[in-house]
Amino acid sequence: MSIFEYAPAPESRAVVDIKESYGLFVNGEFTSGAGTAFKTVNPATEEVLAEVAEADASDVDRAVKAARKAYDKVWGPMPGRERAKYLYRIARIIQERSRELAVLETLDNGKPIKEARDVDVPTVAAHFFYYAGWADKLEHSGYGTTPLGVAGQVIPWNFPLLMLAWKVAPALACGNTVVLKPAETTPLTALLFAEICQQADLPPGVVNILTGAGETGRAIVEHPGVDKVAFTGSTDVGKAIARAVAGTDKKVTLELGGKAANIVFDDAPMDARACWSRSRWPTRCSSASSAGWPRCASATRWTRTPTWARSTPPPSWPASASSPWPARPRAPSAGPPRASCPPAATGSPRRCSPASPRPTGSPARRSSAPCSPC
Repeated sequence: MSIFEYAPAPESRAVVDIKESYGLFVNGEFTSGAGTAFKTVNPATEEVLAEVAEADASDVDRAVKAARKAYDKVWGPMPGRERAKYLYRIARIIQERSRELAVLETLDNGKPIKEARDVDVPTVAAHFFYYAGWADKLEHSGYGTTPLGVAGQVIPWNFPLLMLAWKVAPALACGNTVVLKPAETTPLTALLFAEICQQADLPPGVVNILTGAGETGRAIVEHPGVDKVAFTGSTDVGKAIARAVAGTDKKVTLELGGKAANIVFDDAPMDARACWSRSRWPTRCSSASSAGWPRCASATRWTRTPTWARSTPPPSWPASASSPWPARPRAPSAGPPRASCPPAATGSPRRCSPASPRPTGSPARRSSAPCSPC
């Protein structure tokens, strides 16, 4: 026995039951794939974790047909309050199995257990809770209530489960069905999510998960039965997707490239560079091409919802001739703008009187309407 002994690991690997092999999740069941199976490894130790099936074009066709049938017969016509029940159920199961998900994410992705356990998995559950609340309120959002149909989604390796939640939760809340491909290097938490869908009694075909590499993703993007493509990954692949869907009626959301570049000068110490780079939390932004305005991962989460529903201006907000989006009513101007208004107290937002169009205590916003009187 050595002089120094390691403390117990913060999470035990024993909480995860990793199967020797995994199939494709199509129409509510795990099935074999027609492609060549591949291995997924622990990047920290290069240990082979499991063998995973690869989906080819025929498997993609089966999954899209299952998703279309579920959309036409079950999920699309289902009232939002009923869809919300399934999303709430999924969110609660994610919370119940959070340790299992966190350990599996760390094993398959290589990120620290603290990040997976304390950040990723709680945020995943929060996303499903959040969009479950939106499912029966879409008519109040101003973006319509008609789903797009079948969504083909491709996600990267850096936040496997969190990216899944960002893509799947709003799509399901709006009434769409999903065919999702995780990264070929990190497929295990997506396959565990498939088990959670089974545990939640989600109707067959609503969520389909196909594992594979680039050709599997290409088959999903180019399939004529897919109505919406959502992709997060490299700029080159994003350009290829844009070319593939050009001239079709498919909606597209692309989140491309890295936005967290670090500029390091020659005189910076190497150890400080590494520590600083690892400690920074990147902001991931993208342009929602189907919605017409930019969105950020760090912004309010509801900004992702309109990309999964067709725009239908509500009667009370007539759309302008130049834009399909409704013009929100604005408060009337109360006179010419003033240069500035003093804050009510040091460090607190300025306060306005009831006569002001802005509510008392709200932060100052850019507007021609003044804070009158202060």
